Amino acid sequence: MMKAYLDYASSTPTDPDVKTAMMPYFSEIFGNAGAMHGLGQMAQAAVFDARQKIADFFDCDFKEIIFTGSATESNNLAIRGVIKNVRGSTPHIVTSSIEHKSVVETCRDLEKDGVEVTYLPVTKDGFVRPDEVKAAIKENTVLVSIMYVNNEIGTIQPIREIAQALKGSKAVFHTDAVQALNYLECNVGELGVDLLSFSGHKIYGPKGIGGLYIKKGTEVAPLITGGNQEFGLRSGTENVPYIVGLGKAIELITERREGEAERLRELRDYFIEEVLKNIGIAQLNGFYPDPAEGRENRIANNANFIFKGVPANNLLIALDQEGVAASSGSTCTIKTVTPSHTLIAIGRSEEEASQGIRFTLGSKTTKEEIDYTVSVLEKVIKRTQ
Repeated sequence: MMKAYLDYASSTPTDPDVKTAMMPYFSEIFGNAGAMHGLGQMAQAAVFDARQKIADFFDCDFKEIIFTGSATESNNLAIRGVIKNVRGSTPHIVTSSIEHKSVVETCRDLEKDGVEVTYLPVTKDGFVRPDEVKAAIKENTVLVSIMYVNNEIGTIQPIREIAQALKGSKAVFHTDAVQALNYLECNVGELGVDLLSFSGHKIYGPKGIGGLYIKKGTEVAPLITGGNQEFGLRSGTENVPYIVGLGKAIELITERREGEAERLRELRDYFIEEVLKNIGIAQLNGFYPDPAEGRENRIANNANFIFKGVPANNLLIALDQEGVAASSGSTCTIKTVTPSHTLIAIGRSEEEASQGIRFTLGSKTTKEEIDYTVSVLEKVIKRTQ
């Protein structure tokens, strides 16, 4: 029986209001949004309404929002779509060493085709330096891709400062904002980005739906052709129920974000303090949140630890047996037992990087769950020593 779900960065439960909004589009208003008849037009209106809600959230034009099947697809469309438009020279991409695998592996795949990629280092706390981004720009740099919030250690990247550093460059600026939407300001004009990826199931929406903001005038070639949907950038019949769900989930963020972020930040800080106080082998990965510092540089719901000498997979199994759900690094790579590339990038050894555990809090997290998790950690770690 699950007693403490602390894996919200992996996936969130679909909000009941989101589910309610979606239901009519499965069996009542089931028409194809491209059809001319009444049911089709009702579906099309629902898609438009969701697109407008999302555009309002990002403070952009509705035509700048493209629906995809996932954030992984959005990242691929952003990166490959920019590269496909390059003619006559070898394109260069600047990214960081702690990006999500859907960015890292896409870049590595493009390198096989001759694309040049620079993987920037990060600080020991997990931050990209804007001056290093600027220094990496070359004549043939066509794209810079830096995530807004790291999915493993929760560090918030200085996206606005990076955008300023890119002023005067011809490079398109993309950010993977999947972990940011619930807690951070995402006005694309203020951020200064040209492309921004997001996902439904990280924000209490359904799985199987994502999106990409594409600033007007940014040249992106489609990866999927055939039906001319999504303004010609992503062909395929629109997934109306899931698009409606995504729109509703984003609408709910605006209503709930401020208070929820503060609640989770307090719980997160308490959790970090309790783990470090009670478990001698625990070490925090990434930025240590200090309320006195003023600026919050770690996302409100994230705590990532190394438990020295205890392999992550062993600990995760033991936690699960006690009803605690957590994860090791990105859940997209959980089946490949390899050390976290993010933890290695911040200076951890391969052995240490294989001992990292990510705990992420969410809407249903309580202090009782936190206390239970700390007690379970103490118990199961004593068994391993």
